[in-house]
Amino acid sequence: MPAPCEVAVKSVIPAIRAYIAKQLIQTYKMKQTDVAGLLGITQTAVSKYVGNVRGQALRIDKEDEIQSMMNKIASRIADKKTSGPQLTLEFCSVCRAVRRNGQMCELCKRSDPEITKVSCGICM
Repeated sequence: MPAPCEVAVKSVIPAIRAYIAKQLIQTYKMKQTDVAGLLGITQTAVSKYVGNVRGQALRIDKEDEIQSMMNKIASRIADKKTSGPQLTLEFCSVCRAVRRNGQMCELCKRSDPEITKVSCGICM
């Protein structure tokens, strides 16, 4: 069974980045190069997030709590009120909420079909 953070780095973090990149571009009218610099990623990665090529393995924005958390992060980034280590902590908070809500369970189950929410419970 993969560690939850292994699953998160491949699915949750890209989903968070995709959502926030889209928010920064659509809501705050930022350029992809500016978003890339603020998120510490390449412009090509931003383009793939915005084009739904990357960051789509897990739809975390369906939960109101998660969507609200990501909207706040996007707002704080746009207002230049968060970056670097603080931004990392904010991403970790979203990831913990995704795990707590059981949204990652299906991805873990794909790697080990024996896993169930009841038998695992690591993220809960």
